[in-house]
Order: sequence, then structure tokens, then C-alpha cells
Amino acid sequence: MAIGLTVLGSGSSGNATLLEADGFDVLIDVGLGPRQLAGRMASVGVSWPRIRGVLLTHTHGDHWNNRVFAHLLRQRIPVWCHREHLDVLRQHCTCFTAMQQARLFRTYESQCEFPLTSLVRCLPLPVRHDSGATFGFRFDGQASLLGDGWSVGYVSDLGRWDLRLAAALADVELLAIEFNHDVDMQLSSGRSQLLIDRVLGDEGHLSNEQAAELLAEIVRRSQPGRLRQLVQLHLSRQCNRPELARQAAETWLRAAGLEVEIHTARQEIASQRFSLGTREAASPAA
Repeated sequence: MAIGLTVLGSGSSGNATLLEADGFDVLIDVGLGPRQLAGRMASVGVSWPRIRGVLLTHTHGDHWNNRVFAHLLRQRIPVWCHREHLDVLRQHCTCFTAMQQARLFRTYESQCEFPLTSLVRCLPLPVRHDSGATFGFRFDGQASLLGDGWSVGYVSDLGRWDLRLAAALADVELLAIEFNHDVDMQLSSGRSQLLIDRVLGDEGHLSNEQAAELLAEIVRRSQPGRLRQLVQLHLSRQCNRPELARQAAETWLRAAGLEVEIHTARQEIASQRFSLGTREAASPAA
């Protein structure tokens, strides 16, 4: 059975990621426009009838789209979100009342694991970001006759990390985390000081160095060789470069003597599909 993760788009212009798990396909955020989102899914062989739900990390406009929510209503696709997200959606989502009446909103609680299917569980992980309630997720799939057990960590928007978060992401097979900016590029970007301060602040976005330090702490807490794939999310187009983000991660991985596949998600195209739960599928390369 297909088990994998595909980043459909990652960045300030729109975020969406596809998790295929136990025949239960879920979108993490839907910040792209309807046609763009459908096109990205089609490019990896997926269509709307396969989508069983949406997981919302937070309510910034690059993580949900009003027209996509209207489509979710028509297709009767549920949305898992935090109860605080509902207050924002009530004000800004034009189909909120209809979705609520159709019982399409399902709430999760911070640090309370819940089942997506009988074999897949999701743990919402609270993070600091200037959008109110904001979450990453840990997904764990049980072994079955069709594949090995697997685990994924996904954290897209946060201004800083702590040891609690690192511990929650230990021993994942695939780790998708934000490598947003290079600090020097941010400081010399010509952006307003207000925006620079916001990005660099504790409720802004992770720099390459901060993300690499989080990666190192997660690896330190994990079984040797457990982490096989790293996906770098939400790179700033103006204040980062893929080679800088990769170099920051490689420095820590080499110091730990690890070989991990490193991939950098892009804004304009879908990533490759990252397979999970089968050791034979990976060909590690530093």
C-alpha cells in the first residue's frame, strides 16, 4: 500500500503537503489556489476523490485558501484544526457556517494524539509563531502485512524551538522542517526593519542555523540511523538559497557521521514523492 509524503508547495506564496498513509490521503494545509492545488496533485497522480481530510497547522493566509474550503464543502472533505483556528475561520471563511453545519470541522488538542486511521496516529505539536495557535505534527504508522512501521515529523512555521519539540520528533524516519532564511541575507535584504524583526523574532521563522541546531538535537535523541530523509521547508525566495540551507544541514549531519538524504522543497513545483516504511526504497546520500 502506498505510504509517502509529497510537498506540493512550500513558501510564503502558499503551502500544501500530501501525506499518503494506509490508503488515507491527507493534505497538510491548503494554501494554494484551487486550480494550482489540483494541478500539483495531478502532477503526482492524485485527484480530489482520494483526499480524505485536511490538517491545518495555523491560519495565516499562505496555509489555507477560502476557495479551497468551498471545494472541501462541496466534496464533504473534513478539516482537522485547533479550536482557536475556528475563531479565525469564522471571521474570514465565507463558507464557515455551511461547513460547520455539515460537521466538517474536527478539532484536535495540543499534544493529544488522535487516530487518522486504525493504523495511523497524529500528534499535534505546539510551536511559537505569530499566528496564535500554530502546530507541527508527528505521524506514526503501525507495521502491517503490507509494510513496516514508519514515522514522519512535519514542522513548517516557527520562530524558535525547544527541547520538548526535539524530543517529540526523535526517531522519525522522515523529518520535514523549516529552513526559512539566512540571517546575513535577511539583515541586508532592504526589507523594512519591522519585517526583519518579525522574521528574526521568537515568533517568526527559523534561520538555517536554528533549523540545523534543531536537526542536530533530534538526531542526538534518536536511534542511530533512524532518520533517513530530511525535507527543508518554507525557504525564503529573497533571503535564502537552497545551497545555503543544504550546507547548514550537512555540517551537522557530517559531524554526527550520518548519511541522510536532503531535499529542499520549492514554491513553484511539487517535490518528488518520499516513500516510507520500506528500507529498500531509500538510497542514502549525504
